[in-house]
Amino acid sequence: MHNAIDNRTAPYGALLLRVSMGALFLAHASLKYFVFTPAGTEKYFASLGLPPVFGLVVIVAELIAGIALILGIWPRLAALLIAPDLIGAIILVHSHNGFFFNAPGGGWEYPAFWTIGLITLALLGDGAYALVPTPFNQRAV
Repeated sequence: MHNAIDNRTAPYGALLLRVSMGALFLAHASLKYFVFTPAGTEKYFASLGLPPVFGLVVIVAELIAGIALILGIWPRLAALLIAPDLIGAIILVHSHNGFFFNAPGGGWEYPAFWTIGLITLALLGDGAYALVPTPFNQRAV
């Protein structure tokens, strides 16, 4: 079977995917912290019927995932562990707004695409320049 993956450039594609998604997580954590504030984020999560402390958990999770992805600290695992954050956003926040993200309240297209990117990274590998490769990041012999 022909290998359709270019093994010379794929690590750099994974690096680009990893760093861009990490930067987005830092942006989202910063938005929740500096703009909405932790108290406002807690109130929003409470309005969704969730324990308010989940808002703080999400801020911390997005911060840690962003740093891990950018630096390449167990990035495949980080991608898998933060994906439920976006799945929750799809189900609890955006699904009732329709598909397109320009709908009032934002549709589910953007968080769904971001989730697919995370799963793609987990399948693809850590990428170039990962500081601490994921333990299960083994190549097939």
